Amino acid sequence: MAKLYFRYGAMNSGKSTSLLQAAYNYEERGQAVLLAKPAIDTKGADQIESRLGVSRTVDFLIAPDADARALFARERERVRREAQDALIPGRPRDVACLLVDEAQFLTSEQVDDLFRIAVEDGIPVMAYGIRTDFRTAAFPGSARLLEIAHTLEELKTICRCGRKALFNGRLVNGRFVFDGDQVAIDAATAAVRDDHFVTYESLCGACYLEESGGVLG
Repeated sequence: MAKLYFRYGAMNSGKSTSLLQAAYNYEERGQAVLLAKPAIDTKGADQIESRLGVSRTVDFLIAPDADARALFARERERVRREAQDALIPGRPRDVACLLVDEAQFLTSEQVDDLFRIAVEDGIPVMAYGIRTDFRTAAFPGSARLLEIAHTLEELKTICRCGRKALFNGRLVNGRFVFDGDQVAIDAATAAVRDDHFVTYESLCGACYLEESGGVLG
């Protein structure tokens, strides 16, 4: 049975790089993959961008009110049709895996769609994302993935102090903030949002508490 995988980690833990590497590995072996991400993630528009400088266009974007399974079915049919039309020996005739970046921005219902793609449609799904926001609260998509994914894998990175990073601190104009909307896209390394310069830093528990004045969440 195909499975739903959730690979999570703090920012800068190599999630997008790992996704792009997985796509390359499948295709190197002659298999077809589909790439997707939530439309709310405006960073890179329709691109998945690794901080190492590697990028790739997604096959489809998932709007907040979209049926993720229906979008996948449409793209899967396209792959099958193109394979049939091409009549090239060895060309993949079906999708081997669905890879989803920034999965924390999905709704709970869309995560359920990913589960059904794996279990009912028989296609493995690898979802990549962060667990919690800058206030240490779980994103809806991540919370649901932690509840129902068959396999959980943590991708690790380090804090500025050298300890394992757990949290994602938000900086506005270079200063840490702990209030605001849950979603503020950083657009690669920084973004101008409402005339504020927004960046993020991965922090261990101790450094997070130091910056927040001892407040957790």
